[in-house]
Amino acid sequence: MKKLIFGAFMAMLVAASCKNNDELSISGTVENPGEIKKVLLFETDSLVDSAFLNEENQFKFRRVAPEANFYTLVIGEKNFLIIGENGDEISLKTNYTDTTNTYSIDGSEESAKVQNINKIQNDYGKIYQKLQSDYSDAVTANPAKKDSIFNVLMPEFQTNMDKYSETVFKFVQDNKDNLAGFYAAGTIDQIKYELELIKYAEEIKSKFPNNKAVQAFVTKMEGLKVVSVGQPAPDFVLNNPDGVPIKLSEYKGKYVLLDFWASWCAPCREENPNIVKTHKEYAAKGFDVLGVSLDDNKEDWVRAIRSDNLNWKHVSDLKRWDSEIAALYKVDGIPASFIIDPQGKIVAKNLRGDALGKYLAETLK
Repeated sequence: MKKLIFGAFMAMLVAASCKNNDELSISGTVENPGEIKKVLLFETDSLVDSAFLNEENQFKFRRVAPEANFYTLVIGEKNFLIIGENGDEISLKTNYTDTTNTYSIDGSEESAKVQNINKIQNDYGKIYQKLQSDYSDAVTANPAKKDSIFNVLMPEFQTNMDKYSETVFKFVQDNKDNLAGFYAAGTIDQIKYELELIKYAEEIKSKFPNNKAVQAFVTKMEGLKVVSVGQPAPDFVLNNPDGVPIKLSEYKGKYVLLDFWASWCAPCREENPNIVKTHKEYAAKGFDVLGVSLDDNKEDWVRAIRSDNLNWKHVSDLKRWDSEIAALYKVDGIPASFIIDPQGKIVAKNLRGDALGKYLAETLK
């Protein structure tokens, strides 16, 4: 009996000794590859290697990876994200003709977790696609009821998105020590979870000091913290269409909607009637709007102000995406908005549609 136990123990040692802890091994099998002959390997977003499929439709990569990092296998039109580091022997198997993009993976717990997140995405994505199809079919059948159909289905869209974000954010909280959690964090609603993601960035900053993707995320979140809810709104001065300078701090004592928009932005123009309505309703209660345009043509800007009946003050440096104020407020997409309280503090962000009116109704009682 002792010999058997000793022999089993030695076998385990031999198996362990065969594992190369100085490199990462990534291998795989592609069933039914068709015309696919080569597999590409990306590290983060850089192409680092390629390998031809052998007669058994297999491939293999070896990389030196001192720390865990993201790798993407590109097989024809399909991508497979994995996480690996030195000592890992990762094996992937997929059928190229499988339209569900199902695959199996061994040798990396974190890669398996990424696979799980992708499954969650697909499950909630199917619900989204079903709702989208229902909306399209209903509108086709009753074009005149487009708005009412939207109003009925929109809460279902939002509920689906909220449930997805809640599920994934719990995963993020449970996986702060690995890159699978970081990957998951990148799939949730950054606007809704801004404060949570800022805190998360602070928590993982020192855990992955050399990971470019993580540190880029940390830098972005540190920038957003300056203009997050609860922070004082950065003051600025900018000219109106007549060249008269206007300061944001002139609005202290009021609730002000700092609205970033442009004449060329269709979603901005679609939202304008709602802002007009809300401004009329709450102006007498201490609510105002300051429009910051990302236009680069003065005539287009002024024409849009008049056309949309935007009866509040407007400013712009007419530099489009090079606007210094847009950079100051970390605006990388419009429409974007900030509600600033009478003390000059940011109290809400990106409230559109009914959400803006609901917030003011609760705040300006």
